[in-house]
Amino acid sequence: MPNYHFREVWTPLRWFQIRFYRDDADRLWMKKGKQRRRLVRKQGIETNET
Repeated sequence: MPNYHFREVWTPLRWFQIRFYRDDADRLWMKKGKQRRRLVRKQGIETNET
């Protein structure tokens, strides 16, 4: 299992036990209550909308 370093991103949802974190690769993770962190978004994805 990889070893990540997380820093918490503060949002008002923290009052409802929903927390967001950024790892050292700048990916966004979410944690609800006592559940595990889930990867929400990978930073390197680009969309070409024209």
